[in-house]
Amino acid sequence: MKQANQTVETMDRRVYLIDASVYIFRAWFSLPDSMTDASGRPVNALTGFADMLARLIRSQTPAHIAVAFDESLTSSFRNRIDPAYKANRESAPEELKHQFRMARQVCDAIGLYNLACEEYEADDYIGSLLHVARGQGWPGVIVSPDKDLAQLLDADDVIWDFAKNDWMDAQAITAKFGVTPAQMLDYQALVGDTVDNIPGIAGIGPKAAVALLTHFGSLDAIYADLDQVLDLPVRGAKRLRRLLEEQRDVAERSRQLARIVTTIPLEDAASQLVWQRPTPEASPALLATGLGTGATERLLSACAVSSAA
Repeated sequence: MKQANQTVETMDRRVYLIDASVYIFRAWFSLPDSMTDASGRPVNALTGFADMLARLIRSQTPAHIAVAFDESLTSSFRNRIDPAYKANRESAPEELKHQFRMARQVCDAIGLYNLACEEYEADDYIGSLLHVARGQGWPGVIVSPDKDLAQLLDADDVIWDFAKNDWMDAQAITAKFGVTPAQMLDYQALVGDTVDNIPGIAGIGPKAAVALLTHFGSLDAIYADLDQVLDLPVRGAKRLRRLLEEQRDVAERSRQLARIVTTIPLEDAASQLVWQRPTPEASPALLATGLGTGATERLLSACAVSSAA
């Protein structure tokens, strides 16, 4: 869907919550590593991320914004639930880790509230910030292509795949996946997620998961009356019931892994979400990250346009 028509007042209240790691990784793979700082270190991912911020800020002129980073590939609480969680992913090389650190400094330089730690993932910070925003009556714009975040959507929220300029609200999620945002967590518990190494129930695919959740409403309701599965108008209902019974522990563990935390204690988060805009010291601070003059100027120019809006 295209961006929904909203009043200026509503747009001014929206909180933009950016899933930074996605855009940093994209730039790392798409821009040449011949882009370097004065010491010869690559700054391709950093430059791509800064340019993405510049385009977003220029186009949306946000009043409320925050950026969440991942630092917990093998150290989050989910790894204690299942050591195999995300074990299929390779660790970032040092050249990229450095650019992640510099990306946070870019956010600091232009006054963007940014968060990361080894216990929680970016999704958890986005979920917790969205919870704070709702307490202020602010709708959320989750800037990410990641379908996992759909479980967070409320009626006024959207997910924005920035690269494709694709805006998805709750209705669009249901049209695409066949389940509501409130059911997305249970959907993932059933089908799993190969990207994050969440197993799901082996033998249950998207069609069966949609049929189950359409009939029962939730994973808990399914397990409250497994015999009802036999009455579903689906092929192989008997096999489906057997798979659910045999792999209940897998489904529940998968749901634990996929559930996004919305209760991280965040001190003074509501006021931090209000963007204060860059100070005059922003330019040297940006250049100190290794960001080039051109990218620095583009970012500060976008900030200036936003400030004047």
